[in-house]
Amino acid sequence: MSHEHSSDQHRFETLAIHAGNTADPLTGAVVPPIYQVSTYKQDGVGGLRGGYEYSRSANPTRTALEENLAALEGGRRGLAFASGLAAEDCLLRTLLAPGDHVVIPDDAYGGTFRLFAKVVSRWGVDFSVADTSDAAAVQAALTPRTKAIWVETPSNPLLNITDIAALAGIARSAGVKLVVDNTFASPYLQQPLALGADVVVHSTTKYMGGHSDVVGGALIVDDEALGEELAYHQNAMGAVAGPFDAWLVLRGIKTLAVRMDRHSENATRVAEMLTRHPRVSQVLYPGLPQHPGHETAAKQMKAFGGMISFRVTDGEEAAVGVCDRAKLFTLGESLGGVESLIEHPGRMTHASAAGSPLEVPADLVRLSVGIESGDDLLADLQQALG
Repeated sequence: MSHEHSSDQHRFETLAIHAGNTADPLTGAVVPPIYQVSTYKQDGVGGLRGGYEYSRSANPTRTALEENLAALEGGRRGLAFASGLAAEDCLLRTLLAPGDHVVIPDDAYGGTFRLFAKVVSRWGVDFSVADTSDAAAVQAALTPRTKAIWVETPSNPLLNITDIAALAGIARSAGVKLVVDNTFASPYLQQPLALGADVVVHSTTKYMGGHSDVVGGALIVDDEALGEELAYHQNAMGAVAGPFDAWLVLRGIKTLAVRMDRHSENATRVAEMLTRHPRVSQVLYPGLPQHPGHETAAKQMKAFGGMISFRVTDGEEAAVGVCDRAKLFTLGESLGGVESLIEHPGRMTHASAAGSPLEVPADLVRLSVGIESGDDLLADLQQALG
């Protein structure tokens, strides 16, 4: 489904259910089948049916997901991967060569930082850390070797907000690519390509899948030539989404809009309660008017999402204690599922950033606010805080 066709004719909620979801031509099944197959019968040498020859190169279930992803982000090409980091790895090896340089956030997912610091750096790619919410800081971090600016907004785990349109202007002027990790917002709340980004990254494990039952990643672009380059590397490197995983993400996306509305509603209530709690020293949620990125988030997001971080007054052990005492909020890594999760980033998701400029505060707690009863979630956090 083309970018122009999808955006001109249907709204997001309709696209989420119908884009890429063509009824099965053989049976009329309204849900795309799981094509659990490795290879395809050819009608003579080179006579491919629908272009399918081997499922690493293309699979009909994955194609359905990739068309859906492209439509939801307003792009021309979507690519589905085995994980979010597999998508990032493919993107970096497509865009970069030894000697190149990337600007990354000073508040990034620990796995992304590890990929840059421990993997990509070994083959001669450098990176600089900058506060991407400060356009001047990003501008100052650019070098003649810079090929990309990498952004998370909202960021993980400090919920910082970056003005995508402002950085898109800087990237264009410098002749570099702007990459936006849109995992926390999802395309329902924010569409970076429309704001000038070149590439959107997702961990589809999170809000896109939405049910904590699949691991996946995605890249979406609006430039056809870049899309072809990424598809070449996707096939050459092979870290593709399997058909069942693609099917699970496609199923999750159908309810993305209604889930994100509820995530945002519950998170707003939780954030407001936390701001009044005596054992909380700071609440990091872009929906709060006092958040430094609130106005930018309100400009580029439909709502403020389901992720909250907060700092406790009594230090690291008190933060760990809150995580341990929570009952309805499950102690676990990841985010974006229908169930609420709680974690201590410093010891869990962001342990790889310890000792680096991306090290997170030791008294920080991160919440993925689910879609349960908001009253029950508030009660659980109040008892966990004591």
